[in-house]
Amino acid sequence: MSTVKSCRAFSPENTPPLKTETGMKEQNSPENLADSAFRTLSAVSSALPRSSSLNQEIRDAIAAQERGYYLPDEDERLRNAYVHYLGLRAALWETVQTLRPLLDERRNPDWNLRLRLFGLAFCATAMLTRSAGFIVSLARDRPVVWNKLDEAEPRFHLEEKSFTAIYRSFSSARWMWRYHEAWHFYNTHRKEVAGALEDAQMHLVSKWLQAEEPFFENSRREFIKRKIRYRLHAFKLRQISGYKRVMFHLFRLSGSAIADMKHPFVRRNGKKHRVTPELRAATQKILEAGDIIVTRHDDAMSNLFLPGFWPHASLYIGDAQQRASLGLPPIHHPGANVLEARKDGVLFRHLNETLSVDAFVVLRPGLQDAHLKEALTRAISHEGKLYDFVFDFRTADKLVCSEVLYRAYHGVGPIAFELVKRSGKLVLPPEDLIRQSLSSGFFEPILCYGAGNDEMLLGNAASRKLLATLGKAAPPVENVPGYGLQPQKAG
Repeated sequence: MSTVKSCRAFSPENTPPLKTETGMKEQNSPENLADSAFRTLSAVSSALPRSSSLNQEIRDAIAAQERGYYLPDEDERLRNAYVHYLGLRAALWETVQTLRPLLDERRNPDWNLRLRLFGLAFCATAMLTRSAGFIVSLARDRPVVWNKLDEAEPRFHLEEKSFTAIYRSFSSARWMWRYHEAWHFYNTHRKEVAGALEDAQMHLVSKWLQAEEPFFENSRREFIKRKIRYRLHAFKLRQISGYKRVMFHLFRLSGSAIADMKHPFVRRNGKKHRVTPELRAATQKILEAGDIIVTRHDDAMSNLFLPGFWPHASLYIGDAQQRASLGLPPIHHPGANVLEARKDGVLFRHLNETLSVDAFVVLRPGLQDAHLKEALTRAISHEGKLYDFVFDFRTADKLVCSEVLYRAYHGVGPIAFELVKRSGKLVLPPEDLIRQSLSSGFFEPILCYGAGNDEMLLGNAASRKLLATLGKAAPPVENVPGYGLQPQKAG
């Protein structure tokens, strides 16, 4: 198949817009965003670092400080704990950023709904603060640990002095003042907030906030100590990290701002996503039920702390007509055509949302309809589950993005995937999913966009570009569709 150098070949100007505007507006309503935030907090709450879960890392830190350096296995354990924390931090930060505008009385005049949103946003902020405290406690009195966390780690896109940036923000007087202001508002309106949450069947948020109270009391006593420690450390280093400050703020319901956080690892340039609405509409014409969509943001949180070029995957379940032709039952989500696991869980979503990215690739399974129906039925059965921030592929009660694909396709016909060990866990990251899909000969790259430049590539050209993004660990070209070995329809 020939290379298509731009999306114009699809005549997007003649392509009608995706008919999902109504569904998208409903999905972005304050009520739905509150539900999404609640699902995120439900998943995060059980994965937050605790003293008991860091026992080994604490023992490692004591030994490394006495020794003067980290051993390789200690280094890996510390790095894994740090990366796990940063992933949770990213999810909580995004949750607060999503809810923050909805606390404005002019945009959302419903007082009871604003109280519910405040409770969710403040709970996310409290969780951010507590989780930061556990990581900070590892390093605050141990220069060896501090310096280790400040090392650059290209595997997870961490630059030098990342921990110093977090510690500095954690010691910010402005942050502490804003956080205390939010806590004072919560105490003043505690019963009202609890009632608003109870009305929406989110009483667990009040329970989580109660669990955070002891940590809040400790934070007031520890703040001055942290401020002094940070200034001494900065003086010794004679330089301060250039990352932007992290501010944990919320919106105060009386109208004053207490919620404008900035993440030290995100460098948005203000530009829109490179995948345009016209390109998304043209792509939908090509997609078939069962296609795997692997995506990338140039600077999104999903890229952070994950190795490789392709950090996220989802499953195209087809439009209503395609699903009906396979004999799949209808889904009660107007316009939804993608099953995707994000921080708010495994949910049906719209292609417009999934492809609001900068690069993506589509892989198509070579399966007969009976097997394709089996795989999609499996996948759809997981809808509604929470996101797995622990990345435990051995359990199925919570799932990450690539695990949805793993549990959909593994064992269907001749298709089999093998979990690989990454950071001490057996998982199947999106890039390993791609490699194994290509090597199996039962998945074919259909199109690739944005991998290095803004051009749409099809067929062989898409295969070559995809291989280039995978680097040295890519499968041999003779086993890749488009290079001689075409996948057979598995019957």
